[in-house]
Amino acid sequence: MGLLQISEPGESPDPHTRRLAVGIDLGTTNSLVATLRNAIPECLPDEAGRTMLPSAVRYAEDGAIEVGHAALARRGDDALNTITSVKRFMGRAMSDLREEAAARYQFAPPTEANRGSIRIITRHGEVTPIEVSAEILRVLRERAEATLGGPLYGAVVTVPAYFDDAQRQATKDAARLAGLHVLRLLNEPTAAAVAYGLDQRSEGTFVIYDLGGGTFDVSVLRLTRGVFEVLATAGDTHLGGDDFDQALARHAFASWSLTRALSPSGQANLLAAARVAKEALSTDQTATLQVNWGCGFDSALEVSREQFEALTAPLVERTLSLVRRTLRDAKLAVTDVDAVVLVGGATRMPQVRRALTGLFGREPFSDLNPDEVVALGAAIQADQLAGNTREGGAAHLLLDVIPLSLGLETMGGLVEKIIPRNATIPVAKAQEFTTFKDGQTAMSLHVVQGERERVEDCRSLARFELRGIPPMVAGAARIRVTFQVDADGLLSVSAVETTRGVRAEIAVKPSYGLSEDEIVGMLKSAYAHAGEDMQARALAEARVEAQSLLGALETALAADAELLSAEERSALEERMQHLAHLVEGDDHRAIARAAEDLNRASSEFAARRMDRAVKRALTGRTVNEVL
Repeated sequence: MGLLQISEPGESPDPHTRRLAVGIDLGTTNSLVATLRNAIPECLPDEAGRTMLPSAVRYAEDGAIEVGHAALARRGDDALNTITSVKRFMGRAMSDLREEAAARYQFAPPTEANRGSIRIITRHGEVTPIEVSAEILRVLRERAEATLGGPLYGAVVTVPAYFDDAQRQATKDAARLAGLHVLRLLNEPTAAAVAYGLDQRSEGTFVIYDLGGGTFDVSVLRLTRGVFEVLATAGDTHLGGDDFDQALARHAFASWSLTRALSPSGQANLLAAARVAKEALSTDQTATLQVNWGCGFDSALEVSREQFEALTAPLVERTLSLVRRTLRDAKLAVTDVDAVVLVGGATRMPQVRRALTGLFGREPFSDLNPDEVVALGAAIQADQLAGNTREGGAAHLLLDVIPLSLGLETMGGLVEKIIPRNATIPVAKAQEFTTFKDGQTAMSLHVVQGERERVEDCRSLARFELRGIPPMVAGAARIRVTFQVDADGLLSVSAVETTRGVRAEIAVKPSYGLSEDEIVGMLKSAYAHAGEDMQARALAEARVEAQSLLGALETALAADAELLSAEERSALEERMQHLAHLVEGDDHRAIARAAEDLNRASSEFAARRMDRAVKRALTGRTVNEVL
């Protein structure tokens, strides 16, 4: 008799066989790869024992591609071919480039073919941020496979919580290009929460403060028996340690009274020196910012911690402003927070920790290495998604959120929000729409993202058409539109006409996404213009309803005008002309009143048309046929 090997649901049949899965933190300054070994997450080192891989890629003279420490060592003398902080370019357009970034590299001009996406000119030709990131991810994959002794089953790759759809898609494309199977894109603050083992608490509310090299995220999580629920998130994808470096570099440049703009190599050397000084000031009261410009010419500047903190105070305040807004979005007070968790190397700066202590009245958690914590959390999640049994711990349920509302354009240029900001993902929501005109057989759907009430104030994501709608009177068709955001935060939209079942759908994959200024600006603008938007929405809705009423009456008069006397028709047409005149104006209350008046005045006409229709339907038929 054959024997069946019995195992618990979700367990590997062979307890000694584990799928090789890793977590990867693709960072602006440094990147890491981690895995679970003996149920303990750990970052994997290179052959020199270093766990952190500088996120730098150099396109060398001999056709080789250098990644990491070797590339970073040549940044000063080969700046145009050594790409750093590429994470800031992911999912972006040329129009999104900041001035300091635009001066560091040579970029290909935007064309219709590349749709404005960023392309950096190197000696190897044009490269995209996705290709540069793929080189970094490829080295991490090879490191993991060499250490673990086999090919990887998959990886969890982390992204800032405030990455939009385009930036997430770009990250996923880079991983695929590097030969990785992406098990999930995981928000960095959530990964950090997993690594800190906060799931061991029965309940609690935590703020994850993540200040990395190029991005800032803040998330509020509620943790209940292994369920990580993100209540709200905010951030800035162009605020991080790099900006502190640049503030110090600008101060040094001004202090030296240099008269010429720096070359790309000069900028790289100055920023590298500023970073060294910044890191020294985290432990020392003073530091020397020194740059060797070549040809025997050096510049040096003594900087105190007090000076550095004054220079960067606005940057710290920007992070605190986002923290306060996230707490408001989560409907929480500072006193409702059980603990603050620090993530990212930039959180080592004393002014950051002091500011958070002042805001929350308690010292933040900093038990784990803030550089490694995201990769460690991603490794725990990767092990779970690979189907491996986690010894000594239960599986986690991670409930992240989307950063901005998603919706459709409706008549009058208005936005109908389908999925609101801070909705938990994965999520699918549907809403029914209808046709505006009699006999309408097609519908154009415009997918937008943002918080404002009008399409012109939001960001366009995609357009597609639904054709084959059965011709009906206006308002009779039923079009069910479904928005679906997967666990990676990527969007797909479908539309179905419910009577005939015709269907259209689109996976939203823009060539580039929202800039951080647009995201923050959208939210600020939504708050600042709330009253104005409500007025605009009321006006647009009044116009749409009035135009629908006028169109229906024009059709009715063309078909059954003889049911009215000359005086009745004249009075009705006079009211119609009055309403049509008001629709051209901007008084929504006057339009609504005139439409209501016209509706009452035409009610008798509608009753007569109904009577005629019933009589026509019954003419020549017996009682039994009717019943």
